[in-house]
Amino acid sequence: MKTDKQAPIGVFDSGVGGLTVAREIMRNLPGERIVYFGDTARVPYGSKSRQTIIRYSRQIVRFLRTQDVKAIVVACNTASALALSDIEKEIDIPIIGVMKPGARAAAAATKNGRIGVIGTESTIRSGMYSRFLQEINPNITVVGKACPLFVPLVEEGWLKDPVTEEVARRYLEELTRVEIDVLILGCTHYPLLRSTVKKVVGGQVELVNPAYETAQELKRLLADQDLLNPGVKEEEFPYRFYVSDAAEKFKQFANSILPYDVRVTQQINIEEY
Repeated sequence: MKTDKQAPIGVFDSGVGGLTVAREIMRNLPGERIVYFGDTARVPYGSKSRQTIIRYSRQIVRFLRTQDVKAIVVACNTASALALSDIEKEIDIPIIGVMKPGARAAAAATKNGRIGVIGTESTIRSGMYSRFLQEINPNITVVGKACPLFVPLVEEGWLKDPVTEEVARRYLEELTRVEIDVLILGCTHYPLLRSTVKKVVGGQVELVNPAYETAQELKRLLADQDLLNPGVKEEEFPYRFYVSDAAEKFKQFANSILPYDVRVTQQINIEEY
């Protein structure tokens, strides 16, 4: 079966964080259509077990397949760490996560070989960033720090709040002590806290946002498989948004960070998939 080049790309996350990846895809692949799913009923993923994350991810992939997507981006570090290796064996379309692109960018950026990673408890516990980084360069030292309160603060919209800054100071203190020179924002929600994190860690630490790198990787993948959209078909709005709960709140948030006006967000029952 030949895949339609004009078919959309499926993008999913536990909530609003994956919009940072969708935003980079919109900027870097303007000819592509996107179907986005945010699992807002079950956010956060970071404190849940591997089995649960795999079950959630399978349900979402099944939903995205009903939308006839030509490729899937797992725009969630937790799901990339815990579910991607299982799911890629089960489907016949390209699927990528956000971790490998982020690791490659960080390895290229470090000068002193000390890289910090912040993420959810599950992402840090998985050790996947360390594994990917040390496959690239065994001499790299990786210091991971779980920041479980960051996702709820972002979902709440407290991006530049004094409470968020205080939480960031507590989490990031030990990373600044070990003199990292690169910090991977290892959760797709975290680029929304970029200015707060930068303020805390200082200008000498380079922040790596895997979202941009993931969009570049997607571009290469689609080109390699001859799946890039030639952009022939004109349509009014090439992006569709679905959530499992709180559609209105999601829509407001999406409008605050995306370069387009999101008029409609549909709520679906993901447990049916």
